[in-house]
Amino acid sequence: MTVEFDFTSGKGHTDENFPVASRLIRAELRPAILAFYRFARAADDVADHETASADQKYAELDRMEAGLRGDTDASRVGGALRAELQKRGLTDRHALDLLEAFRRDVGKHRYADWAELMDYCRYSAAPVGRFVLDLHGESPRTWPLNDSLCAALQVINHLQDCAKDYRELDRVYLPLDVLAEVGLRVEALSAPQASPKLKTVIAGLARRTGTLLDHARPFADQIADRRLALEVGAIQNLAESLTRRLTRRDPLSQRVHHRPGEALVLAMFGGLRVAGRRLGRLFGQGPASLHGGRG
Repeated sequence: MTVEFDFTSGKGHTDENFPVASRLIRAELRPAILAFYRFARAADDVADHETASADQKYAELDRMEAGLRGDTDASRVGGALRAELQKRGLTDRHALDLLEAFRRDVGKHRYADWAELMDYCRYSAAPVGRFVLDLHGESPRTWPLNDSLCAALQVINHLQDCAKDYRELDRVYLPLDVLAEVGLRVEALSAPQASPKLKTVIAGLARRTGTLLDHARPFADQIADRRLALEVGAIQNLAESLTRRLTRRDPLSQRVHHRPGEALVLAMFGGLRVAGRRLGRLFGQGPASLHGGRG
C-alpha cells in the first residue's frame, strides 16, 4: 500500500531527552527496543504533523495498527515491530495502547485536570516502560512504579515544551483547572516569557511531578536485570534534576534541557547509586542474595 502523505519528522532515538536503548541494555535486546521506538516515533510524527488533516492522521495510525496486526503491506514500522514481538513471544498490547494515546493527540488538545492528564500518560508513557520490562522478563509487579516514572517523564516533556506545543500544535497539557485557579488562560503560553502566575503554575506542576518520582524511586531496586536497573537509575536521576530545574526556570524563555555533558554525568551518578545499593545488598545478605539477579 502506498502512503499518500510523508509524516516523517527526521527525529531519531538520539534526539530524545532520556536514553533509548543505551549501551547499558543488553545488545541482543536493543533491536526490539529500537523497533518499538521507531513505531512510537512514527506515530508521534503522525499525530504532531502540522499540515496533515485529522482524517489523514487517523488513517495513517490505522495503517500502523494494521501492520502491527499482520497486514505486511499496510505499515513498514508496524510490520517490523510485529516481527520483533513474534520472535520473542511478546504481546502487542503496549504498542496498541500507544496508538490510543496518539489518536487522542489528534483530536484532544486540552486536559481539564491532573487526573485526565494521568489517564493520558497511562497510554502515552507507561506502555513504553512496560514493554521494556516485558522484554527483560521482569515481573508485572513492577508496573506501578514504572507507571509513576514514565508519567513523570511525560509531564517533564510537556512542561519543557509547553510553549512550543501551544504555538505549533495548539496543544496544551497543562491542566486547565490549575491555570484557572490563578486566573490564566492558555493564551498565556504565547508570551515570550512566563508571567509570575504562569511560573507558579509550572513550578507547582513540577513539584507534583516530583511526587511521582518520589514514588518511583524504589523502582530500580525491584528490577532483577542488573543492566536495566542501572538504566532506570540513570533515568530517575535525570528526571529528578529536570524537575528541580522546572521549579526554578522559565521554559518559555530559559533552557531546561540538559546539555550532553550534564546528562552524561547525571546518568552516571544515577546508575552508580543503583550499583552501590545492589552491591550493599549482595555483601550484606551473603550467598543467598546471589539467586535474585540477572544480567
